[in-house]
Amino acid sequence: MTIIEKARELGAMIQQDERYIEYNRAKEANDKDEELQEMINNFNLLRMQLNSEMSKSDKNSEKIAEYDVKIKEEYNKIMSNENMAAFTKAQNAMNGMLAQINNIITYAANGEDPMTCPAEAPSCSGSCSTCGGCG
Repeated sequence: MTIIEKARELGAMIQQDERYIEYNRAKEANDKDEELQEMINNFNLLRMQLNSEMSKSDKNSEKIAEYDVKIKEEYNKIMSNENMAAFTKAQNAMNGMLAQINNIITYAANGEDPMTCPAEAPSCSGSCSTCGGCG
């Protein structure tokens, strides 16, 4: 079996994982939530309007501040939507799983034992003098 075949096998296993299934279920619920989609469209429109105002040579700081407030309000409405909350939770779980897979592959590619290397990336204390994790 080649490494590409193993990668495809891993991909198939990921698609059987509950985190993947829940992520897709939550994504589909988001896509079908018309109210949420309208809020997302409004948010994107406000961002475009803000960008347009900010790119003008004669910027109107009051309009910019107004757009900023409206964007934050719309964002908060989006994030408080039940479907978006479920999607965000599922997306975080999915990203966590993919990060673990990536860490194991990276450690193995750097010569570590794939059976014993950590799935989690080491946390950074900020002091490079005692760390060997970045290099």
